[in-house]
Amino acid sequence: MDQTTTSPNLEETAVPDTFNTGQIFTIAGGHFVHDTYSAFIAPLLPLLQERLATNYALTGSLAIFSQLPSLLNPLIGYLADRVSLRYFIILAPGITATLMSSLGIVNSYFMVALLLFAGGISIAAFHAPAPAMIGRMAGKRVGTGMSIFMASGELGRTFGPIVAIAGVGWFGLEGMWRLMFVGWAVTAVLYYRLHDVSAKTSSKPAGLEEAWPEIRRVFPVLSWIMLARMGLVVPLTTYLPLYMSDEVEASLWLAAAALSILEGAGVAGALLTGTASDRFGRRRVLGGLFLVAPLLALAFIYGPGWLAVPLLIALGLTAISPTPVIMAIVQDSFPAHRALANGIYIGLNFLVRGLGIWLIGVMADRVGLTLSFVWGALAAFLTLPALWFLPGRTAVAK
Repeated sequence: MDQTTTSPNLEETAVPDTFNTGQIFTIAGGHFVHDTYSAFIAPLLPLLQERLATNYALTGSLAIFSQLPSLLNPLIGYLADRVSLRYFIILAPGITATLMSSLGIVNSYFMVALLLFAGGISIAAFHAPAPAMIGRMAGKRVGTGMSIFMASGELGRTFGPIVAIAGVGWFGLEGMWRLMFVGWAVTAVLYYRLHDVSAKTSSKPAGLEEAWPEIRRVFPVLSWIMLARMGLVVPLTTYLPLYMSDEVEASLWLAAAALSILEGAGVAGALLTGTASDRFGRRRVLGGLFLVAPLLALAFIYGPGWLAVPLLIALGLTAISPTPVIMAIVQDSFPAHRALANGIYIGLNFLVRGLGIWLIGVMADRVGLTLSFVWGALAAFLTLPALWFLPGRTAVAK
């Protein structure tokens, strides 16, 4: 049975062996609200494209500006292994909510990009220390902790498109700023719950030179996987509303609903995959996901319309659910540098994602969104050979 550990001075508490349920769900709740706001970008792209009169490449590239601050993630992670960055976690939901809810009050491409860049800084400040803090609080059940953390983010990205489009319906694009106050309410709750809890991931972090051999062993393989998955994940999570609007000719609500269905299924996928990898092994779970997801994407593109919703659910369960397993591999491989390793992973992932957003946008302008989705799905099969080079993981018995 899970146990919740309590201590009058968590600032100095060593890494626990038990699963700290209360703190894990507090951080996961902050992740849910934070990612609800960060998910505003994709569903608003059709409206921003119309307002700014931009093509697919320029419109999709708006999302890149929120990815650029990921370059700071390794630095943030390095600091988080040594000092407690709890206020990054506490303040990020309110700041991200303010910036993402303000996209409708500016009318120039430059100002939208500037808001998204500032939002990206807040996103990076949350995502570098928070997963490492989860890994510290999860004891030996890192995969389960990562599943809860990532599922909360997927749940936020499920509600994000609905909240964004509802906000447009209630207040208009220019009045969406009113949605920011929920983010600040959550920041207040996080302060109450976490202000005396350390986000420092190790009481005696090893020197960077000790982590370097493992960095060279693990991250080239993870970069291979991220690059190969880019063509599958980016179209689904960024361009799906545009695909539904322009290629399928769906309404703005239906386009946003498609993304919410995908992300909603991703919640269940994120909960299942990390926990399953604790029991059956990381590589075995990833192998199944990497094989099935591209096949489902091709079926979604070429299948009949009545299968669209079941296939979106299946894609959520497979295409966007490997992240908890990959993050568990990172946490397993760097017990003394969890935040640094997590920062490197998130930084690489966001950079690869930014590259993918731009490439898919350029490709869509030349050959159309449908062919871009197809080529991306085919490229995702290149993840399978990389599994042989991943570090092994012994399954945890019940």
